[in-house]
This record gives sequence, C-alpha cells and structure tokens, in this order.
Amino acid sequence: MLDYLSLTDKPITSGVIVLVLSLVAYLVRLNELLSGTPDEVKKLSPTRWTKALLVETYRRLEAHPITTRSYAALIPKKLERRYIVTGGSGLVGGYIVLQLLERGQPPDSIRIVDFRPPNRADMLDGAAARVDFVAADISSADATHRAFAKPWPPSVARRPLTVFHTAAVIVPSDRSRLASGFCDAVNVRGTQNVVDAAQRAGADVLVSTTSGSISIRPVELWVPPWRMRRGQLPRRCWQVLDEKDFFEPLRGHDEFYANYPASKAAAERIVCAANSEDLRTGSIRPANGVYGNPTDNTLGGALAKAVLPTWTSHVVQSFVHGINVAIAHLNLEAILASPESAVSLQAGRPFVITDPNPPISYRDLYFLVQTLAVTPFRIFALQPVVVMLLSYPIEWYSLALARFPCLRKVLPELAGEVKHLKPGIFSICAHLVASNDVASRPVSDGGLGYTGVLTTLEGMTMEVLEWNRDHKDVVGARKSYTNSVSLADDIAKAAAVAEFGR
Repeated sequence: MLDYLSLTDKPITSGVIVLVLSLVAYLVRLNELLSGTPDEVKKLSPTRWTKALLVETYRRLEAHPITTRSYAALIPKKLERRYIVTGGSGLVGGYIVLQLLERGQPPDSIRIVDFRPPNRADMLDGAAARVDFVAADISSADATHRAFAKPWPPSVARRPLTVFHTAAVIVPSDRSRLASGFCDAVNVRGTQNVVDAAQRAGADVLVSTTSGSISIRPVELWVPPWRMRRGQLPRRCWQVLDEKDFFEPLRGHDEFYANYPASKAAAERIVCAANSEDLRTGSIRPANGVYGNPTDNTLGGALAKAVLPTWTSHVVQSFVHGINVAIAHLNLEAILASPESAVSLQAGRPFVITDPNPPISYRDLYFLVQTLAVTPFRIFALQPVVVMLLSYPIEWYSLALARFPCLRKVLPELAGEVKHLKPGIFSICAHLVASNDVASRPVSDGGLGYTGVLTTLEGMTMEVLEWNRDHKDVVGARKSYTNSVSLADDIAKAAAVAEFGR
C-alpha cells in the first residue's frame, strides 16, 4: 500500500513542479515586457538628458529665472472682467491667479474659492496676498452658491464674470464603483454645482480644467502566453493623449483606468454641454502629469524623498508645467469672451495641453533630481511584476473595508502612499504621449494659438531651483508640502469625520 501511494505521488509532485516553473517563467517574461519601451515610443523620445545639459540649464535659469514678469508678453491681454477661480490655491489655479495679476487685473477683481487658503510661497505676498479668498466645499451646492454670490467691491461689481474651474480631487488608482463616491461628489457633483452657481451669478465665460488621463484606456497587465511567445507587449502599454474620445459617446466606467478619469470625463461633459450664448464654456486637458511647484506630485514627489522606490524609470511620458496650462486657460478665455464665440470651433469642447517639446522618460526626471537638487536622492529599482502582484491584495483589502464597513472596527485602513498601490496605477504609469496638435492651431483654424512658455527641461529645472532655495539653510531634513493627492486624502478624512464621526 505504501509503495502504491509513493508511486502515485510522483506524477502529482512532478505536475506541481512543472506548474510552478511555468508560472515563474511566465512572470519573468511578463516582467521583461512590462519593463520594455516600444520602438514607436523610443522614436518619439530619442535623446536623454545629460549632466552637461542639466548643469548648463540650471546656471542659465539661476541667472535669468522664468517668472510671470519674464513671460508677461506671452500672457493674453488684460480684459475688463472679474474672476472666480475655484481651486485657486492649487497648482494650475494658482498660476492662473498670478498671470491675471501680472497682466494688470486688480486683486479685488479676483476671488479664490477653495477648500483651503493659498500656501504656495509665490502667493503669500504682494498682489496675490490681497486676492479675496472664500473657503468652500464645492460638493455642497449651498456652499458653492454662497461663495459665488458674495458681493464684489463697487469698483468691479459691474464687470462681466469669468469662472476658471480648476478645483478637483485626485485619487490616482481606485477603480471600483465602491470607492467612486468621493471623486463623484467633488469632481462631478461639484462641477455641476459650479456651473449652476456660475449661471446664477451671471457669469458669461466658464473654462474648466479636466485631465489628459480621460483618454487613457486600461492597460493589459496579464499578457496571454501565446502572445507572449511572439514578443508582443501588453495592449495599450503606450497611448496617445488627445481629444478624440470627446467626440464619441461617453465610455462606460470600466473603460476608464480608474474612478478619477471617469469622474473628470463626466465633469467635462457637464461643462461643455452648458455652452450657450449666455455662458460660453470649454475645457483644458493638461497632459499627465502636471508639475511646476514643490507641492506637485510629479517632480515634487521625487524631491520629497531621499530614496524613491520606483519601477517607472523606463516609462516615457509627456509632462506639462502649470504655467503652460494656465496660459492655455487664458487663451481659451480670450476667445470665449466674445458673445459670438458660442458657435465657434473652440466653444463647448476640450483641448489637450502639454509642454512644447518631445516627451521625456522618468529616468530623465530622476537624473535631474539626482544631479541638481541640494538634498540627497537616489532611486530604489523595483521589478514591475512584483509591484503588480502586490497591488492586487492591497486593492482587495481596501474593497473589503468598503464593502463591509464593520471590518473597520477591527482592521486598520491603509495609510500613506501604499493605499494608492493598486492595479489601476499601472495605466497612469504607461507610456503616455500627449498631442498639442489642435490647441497649437491658429485661432482662425479652431485652435488656441497655444505655443507654451517653457519646456519640460526648463520647467523642471526651475522647480529644482525653487526647491534648492527653500532648502539652502535646512540641514538634515526636508520641508513638508501638501500635494494634490495628499490634499485629497485630507479632504476625504474631513468628510469621513463629518459623516461618521471618525
């Protein structure tokens, strides 16, 4: 009997070994594919930044920094209007406020409506510090209406009103409808509240900030073995960010990589559908990702760490500086200021905006920080397949807490950056190339006449310059900044306390 059992165990053991080895071989090959850069993308981004280039650019910009004064001639001319900027304390909204002031708008003609007051260093003194601020949660219709209805100083009260709607929450990787409530409340319902409040306040121009991530389709993470043998990369591992999807029916929720782009797509449709002769509307889609201040996620997130775990060094993407995004908003406003523009080619539609240069790789970004920052920095290379395998149990754990709230009594919620490590993050970390083609056309051809103020090399070098100034007297520590993702976490916590008392 024992001899029989030992004989029958051998095929089972051999089968298990073959299965395990096959799985390991599959994962190793999958890791190679996830670590690859398609030839088409390499052609679009053929050169890497060198130390000599970085040092020369740093020295040039240190001697002649790019400021609102230095590019004032590129800002669309002053209009005799008043302005509400939702999210005006943030990255894009803040640059819109600074550019409005630079072109001569008086501070009392501008109002920031945001969850928190400005804390950017470039908005804490001078004319920016005299801009009116109203704290409001745009997910509340009443709070939004009160912020818009606040009386204006008599000197500007009769001017026509432009609304720049830049407020949003960024939750980068949640993709289940179970976790979509927060994005929907702020990004979708909040946008409807802003449109309604703008109409009640008599605004005749509304330009919103949406996101280039709207056009991203979910990346295929599990490549079938028969395609893997032919060396085929995961489907949609590289994508072009453009506006074509806007002219098609709105995709279903599962066709977006996460709740955030799904909510921004819905919000964009709300804004553009509101276009009329009385309220001319349009949207700006910044490419992934937006940078331009140490508070940003893209470059500021790397600067904030001495050691950065990453699997994205090979990834090529288009980036866009907040200055360029703000200029595009003002370009669109200049067109929509005319009542006849409601039927123009620019009204009621989005425009993708990126820096005026080819895409770069994250390796370039990391090398820039390592070369120019006064604070120490190095990357800790991770294998993509390992990160991907970890992302699933993190997502399952988060969804279990969402599906069964009673579990929160015994299980802690995930905190910090690990809570965002879910499968959806791989789609936003794909090779993403943005196209300025439409926005760069002349106004007569339906474009914005957009050119961009600064390149990615200049913009990122300027941000490191600002970082270095902030840290020249700081020994052994880094200053703390609140970026858009951590701000979204703070808002979510505040909402949870208000709703559940926890």
